[in-house]
Amino acid sequence: MMQKISIVGVGRLGGALAISLAKKGYQIECLVVRKKESAKKIAEFIKPKPKIVSLRDFSPASSEIIFITTQDYEIENAAEALAKKSSNKLFVFHTSGSLSSEILYKLKQIGCVVGSIHPLVSISEAFLGAERFRGAFFCVEGEQKAVEIAKKIIDDLEGNFFSIETKYKTLYHASAVTASGHFVALIDVALEMFSKCGVDKN
Repeated sequence: MMQKISIVGVGRLGGALAISLAKKGYQIECLVVRKKESAKKIAEFIKPKPKIVSLRDFSPASSEIIFITTQDYEIENAAEALAKKSSNKLFVFHTSGSLSSEILYKLKQIGCVVGSIHPLVSISEAFLGAERFRGAFFCVEGEQKAVEIAKKIIDDLEGNFFSIETKYKTLYHASAVTASGHFVALIDVALEMFSKCGVDKN
């Protein structure tokens, strides 16, 4: 099993993945962040404790898998920066729900195997989020070898795996937004209607 993972962008999702993957036996080698303070609490929950570095100082030489869990608009820049540093053939995944693995083309050009892994679960906080992957559904797309590695990771997280063709990632995102966002809106409308009937919203 591949063991060494580095995570670029340690917010709610990145932090949750770091904690959860460490519990499942993966070695979290580096947490790559802009502000080191934001990752120190996460690192305290991971054994052995990962290095906390900036993207400028990060060297992915010994990591086998890299997750880019930044905001969508930062993914391409992160991939380009990694491509300038990487000489070994890494597996690189981003976690965007709307963007496909094609945005990692700079890494693919140097021989990295790229894909995307998107958990269909709401992560509001890293520590609680680490417990939410069990039973969650994960959408995967990308190169075949990346999809195979992703399936193993998701199995280890006790999640549910499904894959789509890269060209359908935008449609997938629209489906996910419709299923979640529109459902919440529907519930709000229903509650408002109940309140007009004299039923307490609470």
